[in-house]
Amino acid sequence: MQTDNTLAPLENPTFTLDHIPIHPRSVKGPFRDFKTAMLLLAFAVYFGLPWVPWERHGVIPNQAVLFDLVGRRFFIFDMALFPQDLISLSMLLFVSAATLFFVTGLVGRAFCGYFCFQTIWTDAFIFIESWIQGERPARLRLHKQPWNLEKISKKFATHALWLALSFWTAFTFILFYGYAPELTARFFAGSLPSVAYFTVLLITLTTYVAAGLVREQVCMLWCPYARFQSVMYEPETLVPSYDFHRGEGTAGRAAHKKGLQTLEERHAQGVGDCIDCGLCVQVCPAGIDIRKGLQYPCISCGLCVDACNTVMDSMGYPRGLVRYDSEINIESATPGKVHFDLLRLRTIGYGIAILVMFGVLIFNLASRSDVQLSIQPVRQPLFVLMSDGDIRNRYQIHITNKSVEEHRYHIAVRGVPERALDIGAMRDVNVLPGKSIMVLASVTLSPAEVQTIREFEFIVTAKNKPDQPIVKKVRFNSKGEGR
Repeated sequence: MQTDNTLAPLENPTFTLDHIPIHPRSVKGPFRDFKTAMLLLAFAVYFGLPWVPWERHGVIPNQAVLFDLVGRRFFIFDMALFPQDLISLSMLLFVSAATLFFVTGLVGRAFCGYFCFQTIWTDAFIFIESWIQGERPARLRLHKQPWNLEKISKKFATHALWLALSFWTAFTFILFYGYAPELTARFFAGSLPSVAYFTVLLITLTTYVAAGLVREQVCMLWCPYARFQSVMYEPETLVPSYDFHRGEGTAGRAAHKKGLQTLEERHAQGVGDCIDCGLCVQVCPAGIDIRKGLQYPCISCGLCVDACNTVMDSMGYPRGLVRYDSEINIESATPGKVHFDLLRLRTIGYGIAILVMFGVLIFNLASRSDVQLSIQPVRQPLFVLMSDGDIRNRYQIHITNKSVEEHRYHIAVRGVPERALDIGAMRDVNVLPGKSIMVLASVTLSPAEVQTIREFEFIVTAKNKPDQPIVKKVRFNSKGEGR
């Protein structure tokens, strides 16, 4: 595959690159349509979710997605998650990472091209820019012309709308952490804590800079994924590729002109199918020339494919001069049909890992209980020898209510005499939703009972679920046992 020297490390890396701003041309096609659909879906979800009401018994506010930091609970529709559900979050992150690697092995940086927040917001900013300043030629002309009333007004309007969208993005972010209507009223009344205003200011500025000013440099210089993506590529990975053999022929590419209009005329003179229109470069948000081969700034958005297919259609030439294809197929003397090569060691490994961990995640969420019980022996001292020869063990009972309602729990024992349990007035305890309570219990056994009892069970039962007791087996420590 032909490669460009942009694959080599930068000799003098800087925080940003000095270059002419990229003004991508608009293009129509299935990949552009898919990118637009993802943008609209992402905006609808992000900006709309805080305003979706969702009734929950005993929970105020009734908001579909709510991250209650004060109460240390997170509501996602009917699901309530607590810090104790960290294992589920860990598995979700693992599944997400494995899915990202799996997709990259198949279709390159498709996540970057269609689903990354940086790409989506940059797309929106480019749309605003083209709406105010016009298509690519008009924007280039405006960029080069001296500062006059037209340039000042259009630039001002563009940046004002960029800042407005950036502010809306930042303001929506804080709405996930409280009741949206109340937060909105308090925000504009100036009654929120200063941290809320600082958060909005910080996200507004970073969104404005990342999506409006530096754009592709975030992907090229700041994003770590852009750097380690190359280790995930394989010769079978599908990426936007230029069919060099077909496009260049034996005499190189040439413009569409008299004597080089039909494929027969071009092939007779050894000229390739590429008419050197440069449209594939003009539509690229990273400003690369796909005809120079795979380059690390490429985010696999497929816009160059749409552009080239549009040109091929207008010329009456076959599509696919620029297409998603693998290195193996594109360099073949007789390229075959483009297809996903799933039966590879890496993709099979990722696929198995995703299925296993996703199954574990679903099982964990489906089987999660509304209460978490933890019982630990008090080890200082491990046991106490009473004056009458009895032996006492003490235990810390931690009960966490993971539901959205207050519950009353009854504590009992099994395997030791009921009289052996000393828990004071705490046999029945109330626990608020999302809260924990610690109960100190002691169990005292006679020397004769110690000879036969090595383990027993604590039983914690929610009053509203008497048929679903939670049982924890614990050890009774006695004289002669190591600490």
